Amino acid sequence: MFGRSKNKGQKKAPPLEQIETVIGPTADFKGTLQTDGSVRIDGLYDGSIKTMGNLIIGEQAQITADIKAHNVSVSGVVKGDINANRVEVLETGQIWGDLTVNSFTLDDGGFVSGQVNMQTDSPLSVPEAPKKQETQEPAPPESDKDESTDEQE
Repeated sequence: MFGRSKNKGQKKAPPLEQIETVIGPTADFKGTLQTDGSVRIDGLYDGSIKTMGNLIIGEQAQITADIKAHNVSVSGVVKGDINANRVEVLETGQIWGDLTVNSFTLDDGGFVSGQVNMQTDSPLSVPEAPKKQETQEPAPPESDKDESTDEQE
């Protein structure tokens, strides 16, 4: 009755005491959310989200917002662009928008419709293609020239 759930393979969300702001499954929030702490959303949300902490989007969540956060874990539905250090789309997660991230994971069953732009702390160097060496075509053999000259005389 009070035992642990046996969800093998599922990633655990941070403990509740580390989450500063919770928007529950029956909530319908419209507006701007800006905080330094971690946030969990399980209900409806329409607006914008900016947090220096982590953002956890629960399985029942339906979010229409542009998001800026440190790390984002998506189990619900997000319509909007996400800018984060790391985004993980879990099995039931759906994102309809562009992602700008340093790290990205997509579990089997997860869905993304948009561009994923990978950023790094240092720009990636692309090796240059080897330059083609100019080659000269060999000159025709001298014997051919001599023969043609002899034939004309």
